[in-house]
Amino acid sequence: MEILLFGITREITGRQKLTVPEAEQLHTVADLKHWLTNQYPALKQLSSLAVAVDSEYAENEDLLTVDSEVALIPPVSGG
Repeated sequence: MEILLFGITREITGRQKLTVPEAEQLHTVADLKHWLTNQYPALKQLSSLAVAVDSEYAENEDLLTVDSEVALIPPVSGG
């Protein structure tokens, strides 16, 4: 599974996208968030972190597959 990163999530990870090893067997968005914060503890400091799966905002209980297109959408500040 590949995860596209935007905004501060790119800064935290130092990457534009991440690849989750198939061995991780992440089944839900909650599983993914848990894995991500273990890999990159600084993500825990964000006030919010939205996840989009297949171009739709996803909830923690939504299911993932190895073919899911996942994007992390950090909080946005405007002015």
